[in-house]
Amino acid sequence: MESEGIYVREITVTLPSGKSRVVPYGTKVNEFMDEPDFKETKYPIVGALVNNELVSLSFKVEINSHLKPVPLNTRNGARIYRRSLCFLLTIASRDIFPEWRLVISHSMGNGYYFYFDNVPNIGDEDIERLSRRMRELVEEGLPINRRVISYTEALEHFNRMNQLDTALLLKHTNENKVPVNICRDFMDIFHEPLVPNTNILKYFELKNYHIGFILRYPAVGNPYTIPPFRDNPILFSIYQEYKNWGKILKVNSVGRLNEIVENKEIQEFIRVAEALHNKKIAEIADRIHERKDTVRLVLIAGPSSSGKTTFTKKLFIQLRVLGFNPVVISMDDYFVPRELTPRDENGRYDFESIKAIDTELLNQHLSELLKGREVIIPDYDFKTGKRKLEGKPLKLSDQSLIIMEGIHGLNCNLTPQIDMDKKYKIYVSALTQLNLDDHNRISTTDNRLLRRLVRDYKFRGYSALETLSRWPSVRDGENKYIFPYQNNADSAFNSALDYELSVLTIYAIPLLRTIKPFHEHYTEAKRLETFLNNFAPIPAHYVPRDSILREFIGESEFKY
Repeated sequence: MESEGIYVREITVTLPSGKSRVVPYGTKVNEFMDEPDFKETKYPIVGALVNNELVSLSFKVEINSHLKPVPLNTRNGARIYRRSLCFLLTIASRDIFPEWRLVISHSMGNGYYFYFDNVPNIGDEDIERLSRRMRELVEEGLPINRRVISYTEALEHFNRMNQLDTALLLKHTNENKVPVNICRDFMDIFHEPLVPNTNILKYFELKNYHIGFILRYPAVGNPYTIPPFRDNPILFSIYQEYKNWGKILKVNSVGRLNEIVENKEIQEFIRVAEALHNKKIAEIADRIHERKDTVRLVLIAGPSSSGKTTFTKKLFIQLRVLGFNPVVISMDDYFVPRELTPRDENGRYDFESIKAIDTELLNQHLSELLKGREVIIPDYDFKTGKRKLEGKPLKLSDQSLIIMEGIHGLNCNLTPQIDMDKKYKIYVSALTQLNLDDHNRISTTDNRLLRRLVRDYKFRGYSALETLSRWPSVRDGENKYIFPYQNNADSAFNSALDYELSVLTIYAIPLLRTIKPFHEHYTEAKRLETFLNNFAPIPAHYVPRDSILREFIGESEFKY
């Protein structure tokens, strides 16, 4: 590199202990493995942070840097391990079933669901052969290296190896250098770092499931144990429904979506995607109507940025069409006074705990309403942390139906005094069916995080850094208070729109670029920005005014 006309042959690398080393330009991260900062970790080092950017151990350091090891038991370590397992599975699949096309589908608890395209079913014996081959590759201890090759070379290789979705992904970029991961004779585009050697990938399980199988992996922080399998048939059926819809429209990868954008066919695609949403909401309303003689309370729950609020408004309209007179009650108005709010293990208020809700008063009011009596609904003031002196009187008519939306809607402890046959529970989440390519998935969590990032900035005054800082605690709350109750739902609604990330990229990338290398969350910001660069942008004016996406980007016809 050059600095003011002088060629720099040496750089300074600072380790977590404060020790600095002057090393040659281009020194690889793995050349620091003998340092105490790397050797004294309890778990294997699977990557590193160079100026807060997550990199592989074969990464070349070319500027003065702060270097931190990434052990296997960390959140970043778990990400690297999971992606590396998918990489290993792809190699094993090509060895055992070279004529079959392996496709990653979606997450299933601590695992990813895979299937073979145009293979109607896969048996236990096939699963065992795959598992055995993966373990053989682990025992061989094959190196996994990051390299940079020319655009032309990458395109020719992926077309020649029949990795057509990967080749299609390259059409959206014109970078003359393409980073790739290579192991033996298999090559894949570098989306994120992988482990340095297959011998680290010892802990996994393949489980036969429906027409495919689940690649199961350890939980974050416990890298040597595969947790017990917990089935989730409701979410699986929703995923499969949307996957089949994607196949019909021939849009199950980002490359194919980009083609539709470039061919100026996206407006029609958006209309179909939005029509599907409205159709599904109408179907849920029909199911509620089928139980009109008993159901009086509709409970809606889902994780952050799943689109619950707009879904509730659209369901409200569909229920009106069917002759109901829906009444919306806000769960937030039943928060306990601030001084009674429980605290988490760090002493902070835990507003997401069900104990932050006055369930006794809520159940009393619901019981009175269902008996035809009038109640005074509280009005909670979040600034003071107390209820206002004056509430809102409410009495139900014969055709009334109560709708309540909140994170605890599927938890039976929220409304224990209301008979089960009077309740209809709905789970809402954004379960994207798109993949980057056949064996690189798009995380539904990333989808929701990008929604929240944009919404927080536009409507709540939060910077991208503030949103990313809060996200881990939000995820912890979801794992405790939402996800364990998913299977209690009578219906599930998928709020994801296959085109939405192409719209969000316009808003999100400038926000992510406000996070600098010296910020703690730069790793996450850089990862999300790199991910979004795969999408051809779609102008926001193509998004209908009643779309769930408008909840996050603005200019909705609904009021929030």
